[in-house]
Amino acid sequence: MNTQDKSIRASTPITYWRIAQLLVGIIGLGIFFSLIFIPEIGIHAFWNVLIPVAPALFVVSAGLWRNVCPLASTSLISRHLGFARNKKLKVKQQGKFQLISVILLLLIIPLRHTIFDTNGPATALIIGLLAVIAIVLSFRYDWKSAWCSGLCPIHPVEKLYGRKSLFELPNAHCKSCVSCVSNCPDSTKAINPILKKKKSINEKIGGTIIVGGFPGYIWGWFHVQDYYNNEGWYHLISTYSIPLVAMTTTLVLFLFLKKIISKKNEILLVNLFAMAAVSIYYWYRLPALMGFGIFPTDGMLADLSQTLPIWFPLVLQFSTTIFFSWWMIFNKKEMSSWVIRPPYAKHKKIFS
Repeated sequence: MNTQDKSIRASTPITYWRIAQLLVGIIGLGIFFSLIFIPEIGIHAFWNVLIPVAPALFVVSAGLWRNVCPLASTSLISRHLGFARNKKLKVKQQGKFQLISVILLLLIIPLRHTIFDTNGPATALIIGLLAVIAIVLSFRYDWKSAWCSGLCPIHPVEKLYGRKSLFELPNAHCKSCVSCVSNCPDSTKAINPILKKKKSINEKIGGTIIVGGFPGYIWGWFHVQDYYNNEGWYHLISTYSIPLVAMTTTLVLFLFLKKIISKKNEILLVNLFAMAAVSIYYWYRLPALMGFGIFPTDGMLADLSQTLPIWFPLVLQFSTTIFFSWWMIFNKKEMSSWVIRPPYAKHKKIFS
């Protein structure tokens, strides 16, 4: 991609982004209501289409998702209309929110096996609750600080995977930068969960858990089956314990390696564990979508097990692992921010 192509993409009129946000929002509403009224379609659309695409999108262009995320757009309505309170989020609060976001992520994911993967209305309920929290936080606090860059349970994954960006995009939400959050994840080059000079203890804990523990957590999650008709509540201990034990294993390994390697190699270590996490996800997720999963009917979009050759999933598994290894570790592409930082506002607020 040449410089002219990048500049054209970066200067895309905001109107086009508003149209994109509206279209994605309409699709999101369609999925939300289908979860309630047509659960079978809603579950497939959300858990077996949207969610499997998200990690790869975070890897190649987290900024694209950040620009059109329907939950982000909804949460910022009060700010765009000019009646948000715009309270400044302090650095300590920011650290607490980011740690809570990691905890929320680790709490919600196992509940997919218990109820969300098989119950459309329950999935709609959790989405609705998160939307209400996002709206309330964004009404109270400045811009994207409290939700999009704070309490959102998807944000830790964005930071883990989004080290490089294929596209140079404008910020479709912020016309000017008011420094609403310390080290803005959208506009900081090569953002990641742990490599930051000034971090609160909560940020350090949350970042370390997500980097070191997420590969094992994902592996463990795929070794738990889906449960139907509320049966999962009787297996809640195993549903959580398998991912958490596996998470602890890779976390200990990460901490050990981090201690023995030099400082200059820490970025490589973070990239390695991030690559492992997303590769493990697609190693299991892609075969499951086609009916080749460990638990054949879990997470299946279409049963192609009798149509495709038995070796086809293996080709996909190795292909995705090779791609993520190249993109996240060996590719020498310059580390860039997710989006281009807009001009600073005349009266920047100072963190305290």
